[in-house]
Amino acid sequence: MAKVIVMPKLGLTMTEGTLSKWLKHEGEAVKEGEPLFEVETDKLTNTIEAAASGTLLKITLPEGGVAPCMEPVAVIGEPGEDFASLLGGAAPAEEKPAAPAAAPAAGAAPARKPGERVLASPAAKKLARELGIDLAIVPGTGPKGRVTEDDVRNYKPAAAPAAEPAEPKVKASPLAAKVAADIGLELKNVPAKGRVMAADILAAVQKGGSAPAEEAPREETVPMNGMRKAIARNMQNSHMTSPTVTFNLGIDMTELKRVREQLKAADLKVSYTDILVKVVAKALTEFPVLNCSVADDKIVYKHYVNMGVAVALDNGLVVPNVRDADKKGIAEISAEVKELAKKAREGGLGMDALTGGTFTITNLGMYGIESFSPIINQPEVAILGVNTMQDKVVVVDGEICVRPIMNLSLTADHRVIDGSTAAQFLQRVKTLMENPALLLA
Repeated sequence: MAKVIVMPKLGLTMTEGTLSKWLKHEGEAVKEGEPLFEVETDKLTNTIEAAASGTLLKITLPEGGVAPCMEPVAVIGEPGEDFASLLGGAAPAEEKPAAPAAAPAAGAAPARKPGERVLASPAAKKLARELGIDLAIVPGTGPKGRVTEDDVRNYKPAAAPAAEPAEPKVKASPLAAKVAADIGLELKNVPAKGRVMAADILAAVQKGGSAPAEEAPREETVPMNGMRKAIARNMQNSHMTSPTVTFNLGIDMTELKRVREQLKAADLKVSYTDILVKVVAKALTEFPVLNCSVADDKIVYKHYVNMGVAVALDNGLVVPNVRDADKKGIAEISAEVKELAKKAREGGLGMDALTGGTFTITNLGMYGIESFSPIINQPEVAILGVNTMQDKVVVVDGEICVRPIMNLSLTADHRVIDGSTAAQFLQRVKTLMENPALLLA
């Protein structure tokens, strides 16, 4: 008996999904549990397995299509089986096979404007990086010109086109050439009998001159993709839910820089973010109210630290979690952060890596940012922003010296975190960062 395959619901907050790629074609045999298609959600790409064995009779949602959760995307059954009633309509008419669309010329550049964002599936982006191919020059055959993995795999650079013959040079007097250049008038558009003279240019200007070049559109409307819509909803929800205050504090990084160099000399390459995960996790165990969540009129304290580390992607932002960060060493944290970031950029994160966080760290220091107010990642109650490190003149033990100073920006939910508590927490983080030996205590 034929079975309808639906868009799966991969999380409590998922309402719709984008079918980014079919792994089987209509008419192909399918085995239960075999990879059938890929779904791109707000945060990641999942491979969906076939829920039944048989033949893929009908694909109702093409690649790039969006469907609400639990809506049909395909039908699996026996060849020739009538499945019209399953889709709530009449049996599909026998279709004549359409003539194959003419493939784009090999290597022909798609009609994209300079700087225009390239629509591409995560798999296509990954393959393009591996092959060293610029996605901007790959013709897309998916919906709205979306570049698919097959487009990248089949792309072949075209031979350079033969140079077009140069236009004949317009003869003009030196004065005419100078006047035309000064007013931005092309000599080829100036009517003249023989050589263009200054009088010809004056006559052309009096008549309105040549038509100005067509200007690029001053505005462009582009719909949000799934991830951007999710980010917009979450940020608006956070702003409406949590009354926030942001606290800023400078940290002397002298000792931490020394420790990082020592680790590097021991062939252990860790980032300041890796070290911060360890430092903040330890501080959170001492200030559990910054590691809680709010449910109605109740405070839910977490006796574990799942540290979210924000990862910027080409089309948005995800926050994978280092689980039980308070129980892990810096080397283990560093390896896990690198692996999570790699999976995030390749679209390979699972939902378990993106849920269950208790606190988030977001780093903009590499962009030279000195201070900002990060927005809380709900349902958490605080988030720590990391800013750039700068050499500053300070007074230490009565002497003027230059020290590397890094600003931290803590945004806290004032419903449960008072200003004094937030300040004490930041001071504890400062103490641990300026005295890293305390991490061993």
